[in-house]
Amino acid sequence: MFPQRKATTITTLFLLANLFLMSCASNTSQAPQEAPVDVDVMQIHTSAAVVEKKYPGAIEGTVNVDVKAQVIGYLEEIYVKEGDYVKKGQSLFKIKGDVYQEQVKTSQAAVKVAMAAEEAARLELEKIKPLVEGKVVSEIQLKTAEANYASAKAQVAQATAGLGSSQINAAFSLIKAPVSGYIGRIPNRIGNLVTPSDVTPLTTLSEINQVFVYFSLSEGDYISFMKDQKNKEGSNAIELIMADGTVYEHKGRLEMASGNIDRLTGSIPLKAVFQNPDKILRSGGSAKVVIKKEFDSSIVIPMSSVKDIQDRFFVFVLGDSNKVDMKPITISGSSANNYIVETGLTTGDKVVLNRIDVLNQGMKVVPVAASDTAKR
Repeated sequence: MFPQRKATTITTLFLLANLFLMSCASNTSQAPQEAPVDVDVMQIHTSAAVVEKKYPGAIEGTVNVDVKAQVIGYLEEIYVKEGDYVKKGQSLFKIKGDVYQEQVKTSQAAVKVAMAAEEAARLELEKIKPLVEGKVVSEIQLKTAEANYASAKAQVAQATAGLGSSQINAAFSLIKAPVSGYIGRIPNRIGNLVTPSDVTPLTTLSEINQVFVYFSLSEGDYISFMKDQKNKEGSNAIELIMADGTVYEHKGRLEMASGNIDRLTGSIPLKAVFQNPDKILRSGGSAKVVIKKEFDSSIVIPMSSVKDIQDRFFVFVLGDSNKVDMKPITISGSSANNYIVETGLTTGDKVVLNRIDVLNQGMKVVPVAASDTAKR
């Protein structure tokens, strides 16, 4: 009796379990599938593109000269003001030069004394020559007279050199512009003692009809740039963004500033040369050098369509049955809000432009052409 009841209970439990599993399977099969996502799609085609890179730079004049005193003295006159444009040879400063003028006078007197001594030695030599010929005096006296004359001539040369030196020092008391350019800061005032050993110059002069903007390229950028120059891939235009954010109206050209790569920074210095007819760029200023590389044909896609995963880039491409395929791409540069694609896409591919944060590989979507999106 009891074994039969136990078997009946087991059978009942088995049937209930089967019914429960069938019910779960039925509910699962009836669960609604995830609805396709509406996305904007753009068909890829090639077009002209411009890749630009910006580098911070420092502006310098083509000529930058520190003007220093070459003699010791008190500053007597300042003929210019800070910011003035001066021409080469124009007077800038005057050092009190009384002492140097007196040295000139002393040197002039020394020259006269030496010349008089030379003339006396010459006359003595001329007097002795016939006496030696008449054997009135010995040959030794003639040689002595000749030596005295030579010594007198040397003293004249020495005195003349001393006069020249004193005249140079006197001339140094009037400091003139060694080059044309704009006057920088003038730290000294009239009455200050100035010397050639002063660390701070009297002023600086900068010629800025043309300016150099110094900046550095990383080793990778430099190699890429040189390859482009060699292979003539694209045309490189050099522009300048000034400190106020505006683009400088004149284009520039690049020149090497050093032949070696800095081992500490891994970069190489370059300079961009710009004409500066309006003198708006000044030495000591800052700006950004813009190197633009222009391509006649390239694939350009919006940055918003690119997914960045651990420094790798992906896009979703529309495939068969409106399913998306996640494809890796490589990027050669950027232009405004777009990426320039080097590899991974071909003409005719349809790239998803939005909702990439909710898309997955093989997910079904409802594509809408980007041109149709703009009409809505």
